[in-house]
Amino acid sequence: MTKVSVVILNWNQPDITLECLDSVTKLRVKDYELNLLIVDNGSTDNSVKIFEKLKIVNWKLEIISNGKNKGFAGGNNVGIKYALEKGADYILILNNDTIVDLQLVDRFIDTADKYPEVGMLSPKIYFANGYEFHKNRYKKDELGKVIWSAGGKMDWDNVFGKNRGVDEVDKGQFGQEKEVNFTTGACMFLSVKALNEVGIFDEKYFMYFEDADLCMRMKKFGWKILYSPSGLVWHKVAQSSRIGSDLNDYYITRNRLLFGMKYAPVRTKIALIKESIKFLISGRKWQKIGVRDFCLMKFGKGSWK
Repeated sequence: MTKVSVVILNWNQPDITLECLDSVTKLRVKDYELNLLIVDNGSTDNSVKIFEKLKIVNWKLEIISNGKNKGFAGGNNVGIKYALEKGADYILILNNDTIVDLQLVDRFIDTADKYPEVGMLSPKIYFANGYEFHKNRYKKDELGKVIWSAGGKMDWDNVFGKNRGVDEVDKGQFGQEKEVNFTTGACMFLSVKALNEVGIFDEKYFMYFEDADLCMRMKKFGWKILYSPSGLVWHKVAQSSRIGSDLNDYYITRNRLLFGMKYAPVRTKIALIKESIKFLISGRKWQKIGVRDFCLMKFGKGSWK
């Protein structure tokens, strides 16, 4: 029987994680075995105690406590390694601020069976109601149907990933399966066969660009990344680390260099170097530190406070 492991990473957000978990336990399970794994990423609140008291009928829930914050890459790798040890065939990486449709895994498995050359699947992801970037733009009956991601496209001129369809109301315009450049780490359905060949997240990134890096390695080894619109997810898109925050400045600056120097065209690499010099001269504090740490090869958590 096909085995699927769902890995949910938590860091000081037990209430949000419980809402995600509630939706996951409503998944329709047929002809496959599903195991739930919460990886606590060094929470300093009472998250672990809350999870340990959970009693979920007919579900196997396991909890791993990392003891320290390993970032998105390292935290999820703990879950991935555990799932691999337990013999999973597929691994669903799921942000704790998501809500899933009850047929999500069913649809993913059907699609994966149809396309064995696919190493990673991306669902259609909506903004959760009230979490849209432009809340006043939409009619009441459009909320919950505003697209956050219909698969990802890489802008190689600027080394940024772009979500297809972002801010558009779903009217069926992204209803076809499509091979894409990358899938966001908010929800990715991974083939273990592909992972065994390609490897897991690169922990040098800590957070940001680790999902794009894994996608690039998948493609390098001949695996396809597929957007599958029959799978549906709602995302409570984070507001605290958007462009301009110190955290965003640091990790985006450093990791964009790491990713770009590894994969971007030569002309883009030259542009990144010029931009980095500009950051060192007149950039914001954490942009300067990001460039410095890249040059010093100070990766992982790096200099972040």
